[in-house]
Amino acid sequence: SRDVIERQTAHLSRLVDDLLDVSRITTGRLTLQRERLDLSVVFDRAVEASRPLMEGRRQALEVRLPETPLWVEGDLVRLAQIVLNLLNNAAKYTPAGGRIWLSGEKEEYTVVVRVRDSGVGITPELKTKIFDLFTQGARTLDRSDGGLGIGLTLVERLAALHGGTVEVESGGSNQGSEFIVRLPAAPAPARAEGSGSQPGSVAGRSRLRRRVLVVDDNRDSTETMSMLLGVWGHDTRSAHDGPAALGIAAEFQPEVVLLDIGLPGMDGYEVARRLHEIPGLRNTVLIAMTGYGQEEDRMRSRSAGFARHLVKPADPGALRQLLEALPE
Repeated sequence: SRDVIERQTAHLSRLVDDLLDVSRITTGRLTLQRERLDLSVVFDRAVEASRPLMEGRRQALEVRLPETPLWVEGDLVRLAQIVLNLLNNAAKYTPAGGRIWLSGEKEEYTVVVRVRDSGVGITPELKTKIFDLFTQGARTLDRSDGGLGIGLTLVERLAALHGGTVEVESGGSNQGSEFIVRLPAAPAPARAEGSGSQPGSVAGRSRLRRRVLVVDDNRDSTETMSMLLGVWGHDTRSAHDGPAALGIAAEFQPEVVLLDIGLPGMDGYEVARRLHEIPGLRNTVLIAMTGYGQEEDRMRSRSAGFARHLVKPADPGALRQLLEALPE
C-alpha cells in the first residue's frame, strides 16, 4: 500500500505541475529525468493509474508485451503519462463493456506502443486536428466523460521530447481508434538492472550515522521525514522556521541539513547563507527539499550553496542513496 501511495503521489505532483504551467509544456520547455527503462515498468504504472476508470465502465483491458524486455531511454513519469493519457482517452470514448488493447513491440531500432479501442472512433475532420491544444470533437458521450482537450497535445509533445512520434488511425465513427507511439529503442543493459537490494527500501539501517537537521514549516512533513531518517539510523533534530534552525544548528552541528526553501519570514536561501557562517558548519551539506522544481529554481539553489535540489515529495530511495554517498 505504501508503494502505491508513493508512486501515485509522485505522479500526481508532476501532473499538477503540468496544469500550473501549461505554457512551459506546450512550448517544449520541459527537463526530462532520463534513465534506461524496461517498457513493462512504464506500462505497469500507467495501467495502475487508469484501472479505476476502466473498472468503473466495466471495460476489458488486454496488455501484450514480448518476453524479451523492450528498453527505452527516457523519463519514467513522462513516458507513463503518455501511456496513461492514451488509456484514459480510450476509456472515456469507449462505451461501457467495451475493449481496450495496449501493446508494445520492437521494429528495428524503434519501440512501438499501440493503444487500440472499440470506441466511438474519430471522424476524418477531427483526425486532422486531434493533437491540437484544447481540441475536442462532438461526442455522443456525456460531457463528463470528456477532458480539457490537452491530453493528446501532451502525448504528442512528450513523445517528441523523447525523440519519438505519435499518430492515430481510425475507420471513422463507431469504428474504434488506435494511437501509435514510436520511441527510439535503447540498448539492453550489460547486466540485469534492479538486482540486489532495492535502494528505495526503508528496511535496515544506513552504514553511517549522520547528524541531520530537518527544517520545514509544515509540521507533518517535518515529523514524517524525521521518523524516516530515524528508521535509517540517523540522529535528527527539527525546526519549523529560520531563526529556530540557526539556533539548533549552532548547538547540534549537523552534517546535513534538509532545508525547505519557502519558509515564512526568513526564506531557505537566507537560512543557507547564515548556516555557513556558523563556526564548524562551513562544510555542512545543504539539501533543498521544496515544492519549487523549475530549472531556474534549481540554478538559484545551487548558487545559494545547496549541494542537491530535491522536489517534494522527495523519493526516499534517492534521498537515502544521497546520504550514504556522502564522505565519512
